[in-house]
Amino acid sequence: MTRKHAIVDAEPHLVVSHGADFFGQDRHPLKALASLAPYASNAFSWNDQKDVAPLVQALENPTARTIPASEAAVFSEQLLKVSRSRHLKPAVAGLARALADAAARAADAGEPWEWQSES
Repeated sequence: MTRKHAIVDAEPHLVVSHGADFFGQDRHPLKALASLAPYASNAFSWNDQKDVAPLVQALENPTARTIPASEAAVFSEQLLKVSRSRHLKPAVAGLARALADAAARAADAGEPWEWQSES
């Protein structure tokens, strides 16, 4: 009989500013962000793919970056649309909504939206 160990190695994750916790940050696993990219792409029509391309690229390659407030406002609207897509699993929709809320907070404050990667 095999046992699953209780202690596992920490997954690399992304710390996003303007989050919902006490410190104003959210932590999301890199795998989860990368898996959100196809949903973001499929939530928009073919004609809108050019507009959503920066968001999809950011999700496919989640690295440390600073997103200006104006672009964070656009990302917020796009992520909100992704979170409201039909046939989306609740965990994926929740991730998209959390990112949309953080981007909206950054845009409303007029501050850049910061992404920092941690291992």
